[in-house]
Amino acid sequence: MIVLIGYLHLNPSDVDEFTADIPDIVSSMRTEKGCLFYAVTLEDARAGRMLIVERWQDQESLTAHLEGQKAAAFFEKWGNRIKIDVLKYDASNERSFME
Repeated sequence: MIVLIGYLHLNPSDVDEFTADIPDIVSSMRTEKGCLFYAVTLEDARAGRMLIVERWQDQESLTAHLEGQKAAAFFEKWGNRIKIDVLKYDASNERSFME
């Protein structure tokens, strides 16, 4: 499993527009093959900071996502307007946090 977590930084003046796009972005990404979890939330409006968390079944699923039309449309609209500060982790031995 692949886990991505980090921040998207945008101009605070773009926060309302980006936040309005989030429901469509999230619902679209969650339908992609191999997507186990996808969430984006506003963390700090004044700083223009969004928290993003993704879980993908494997690297092949993540690669297909990044090369797909949905990601291309996102990057076409937002690519020059955001700074991506996201790290990728290989995860194994998944279990409940209470164990």
